Amino acid sequence: MRDLLRTLTPDFLLTLYRKYKKEKVRKNLADKAKRGDVITTKVLIDQLKCMGIKQGDSVLVHSAMSRMGCLENGPRTLIDALLDVVGSNGNILMPTSPNPALQLDYVRQHPHFDARNDPSAMGAITEYFRKMPGTIRSLSPTEPVNALGPLAEWLTEGHRGRLTPYDSYSPFFRLTEVRGKILYVGVTLAQAGTSLHLLEDAVEKFPYPVYYFEVFNVKVTDLKGETYQQQIKVHNPAQSAKRQCDALIPMFVEKSVMQRVQLGEAPTLLADAAGMFRVMLEAYMTKGITMYTPYGRD
Repeated sequence: MRDLLRTLTPDFLLTLYRKYKKEKVRKNLADKAKRGDVITTKVLIDQLKCMGIKQGDSVLVHSAMSRMGCLENGPRTLIDALLDVVGSNGNILMPTSPNPALQLDYVRQHPHFDARNDPSAMGAITEYFRKMPGTIRSLSPTEPVNALGPLAEWLTEGHRGRLTPYDSYSPFFRLTEVRGKILYVGVTLAQAGTSLHLLEDAVEKFPYPVYYFEVFNVKVTDLKGETYQQQIKVHNPAQSAKRQCDALIPMFVEKSVMQRVQLGEAPTLLADAAGMFRVMLEAYMTKGITMYTPYGRD
């Protein structure tokens, strides 16, 4: 229903509404800061440990900072907490896509991705993380990921030159190979369902047209400043409009590969990356369940 309302609402009204919501959130956070109602790194460390994140873990983090409450030191508060909990042997990953909207529109308007300079459109925490010394950014023009930790290079290197960003070389798939975890902080699969696309690339002859018919040639400037060309596929907007990502959450929870937790003030989902992928494959093979058909075949 929410997606339908968005399609029926004029763009200028959506822009005004989003501006109103952002201002309301900003004022609320400012009021909390004045009262000293802040969330510290220590609070987040305790919450992360309580939910089961531990030393040596590899964690992909999707986040909406505005949902977390007033963080004492802004984005740094969460990142410091994550680094403390996973330790020097752990890895942190964050999506840093420069694309805030449809992939098709983005590549038509921005046929050149500069991994060094293009900012993340995935929120303030991801942009802070992208700029941190030591993080490595993958080279997907539409779905780059930044990583920090001993496996950062291996986790990100497979994105270079790939036709799609969700195949078995991608950071999203490699996370499953190291038994990694996914945190959805203040967001759900509807806003951050990137890992759901693993199913589409893993299944031969996937039955739905998830990719647009046209293959695009784009330029990529890597972290050394060298530029090359590659081909990429982008999502088909008509099929993307049929996604019902959040309808899959009960299945993941029931299968014990996802749990509902809290981080700061944000309702949060914590998923076992490999378990989530396994459940998706099993559900598809046995019942035809996908993000487009969350209740199975017709």
